[in-house]
Amino acid sequence: MKRIGFIGLGTMGKPMAANLIRKGYSVTVYNRTAEKAEELARLGASIALTPAEAVRNSDVLITMLSDDKVLLDTFYSEHGILSGIHPALTMIDCSTVAPQTSQRLSEELANHFVDFLDAPVTGSSPAAEAGTLAFMVGGSKEIFDEQADIFAALGSKMLYVGPSGAGSYAKIAHNAMVGINAIGLAEGLSIATKAGIDPAVFLEIVKSGGANSRQAELKGEKIINRDFSNQFSLKLMLKDMLLASDLTARFQLPAPMLHNATSMFQMGLSKGLGEEDLSSVIQIYEEWMQQLVLRRTEAAAAMDNKPASPLSGRERRRDTRVMLGIKLLLSVYQWEQVGAFSGQNIEGTLFDLSESGLQITSKFPLAPDMFVVIHFPKDADLPPITAKVIRIVSKGNEFQYGCMLSGLPPYVRIKLEKYIEAHIDSAI
Repeated sequence: MKRIGFIGLGTMGKPMAANLIRKGYSVTVYNRTAEKAEELARLGASIALTPAEAVRNSDVLITMLSDDKVLLDTFYSEHGILSGIHPALTMIDCSTVAPQTSQRLSEELANHFVDFLDAPVTGSSPAAEAGTLAFMVGGSKEIFDEQADIFAALGSKMLYVGPSGAGSYAKIAHNAMVGINAIGLAEGLSIATKAGIDPAVFLEIVKSGGANSRQAELKGEKIINRDFSNQFSLKLMLKDMLLASDLTARFQLPAPMLHNATSMFQMGLSKGLGEEDLSSVIQIYEEWMQQLVLRRTEAAAAMDNKPASPLSGRERRRDTRVMLGIKLLLSVYQWEQVGAFSGQNIEGTLFDLSESGLQITSKFPLAPDMFVVIHFPKDADLPPITAKVIRIVSKGNEFQYGCMLSGLPPYVRIKLEKYIEAHIDSAI
């Protein structure tokens, strides 16, 4: 039976290597983070200390790495793949990389009498674990046929798509559609949720109609259950969308849907969602509409202002006229000229929370449309919150300001409400 070297034990690579071990192959693994190899060692894998070591005693080398840079670094670095290759070796790269990278490696290896297949996969981590991946393979058809047993051990479908680089072309086109479909799912769920429809019911409608897709089947439940555990990360989805954008630029092919979807994943990355599942992009829509896309439960009902208990904290406050009296620090900024501003900190008190923002009292005079940054007490564990002054009422020697919250993520809004509810309960 073939001896296999496996490099790259991430979300996809680790279960793929485990399947090869379970099916009787002799597997030597390498990963930059060595701890990821320990579980595979318990299954029977040998651990290599360098990429070259993983290659030297193998008939087939499989790589599953995150991007072009990591693949090329692993290939060309000191003690890298290139320094361990030998004639009659076959390298199968399952990474999603630019076709030019696949073609470059194929040409390099051919000079050393080594065969190369670019064989990216479809299917996220559950498919890798179940051994039901689908491979799209570029390279020599003869070599593809010779390695059929390897593909069969890892997946349920293997498709030969053409010469070197063709597998990578197919994967980029495929993942462009994945990203676009994911944004379509998020957008549809958001529209339905904002209209007051239970997103769980709407998802069943989607699955029963022409809007159904693998993204709806794979990611719909994750979204409405707020399970953003990583099956395929948002940052990797964005990487693939950017590869597709580069490709369409080379082809001079307009791709408006691709570019709009790419922008959404870029926003997700800027929000710190890169390590979460790509389905977490729904949080961009949630921030825009100030509402969570969530299966209807008591928690969801509360966020829709449909109290699950007879009286919410806010209603009890209005009924008993409890003053909040939460001390705040406000940072006030004023523009002086283009590119320069001055600022100062003033004291304030949180008076009430409304649907659109906060009511704050202070002795310091502010102007309408002025932006302030609100700092809560340390025990609130809240980030600084930006607000715009939209209403001013003079009360003797102090002012009461109506402040509209700006760009507040839903999870921060929920945390803020819980903090205020706790103060209401303690005051009543």
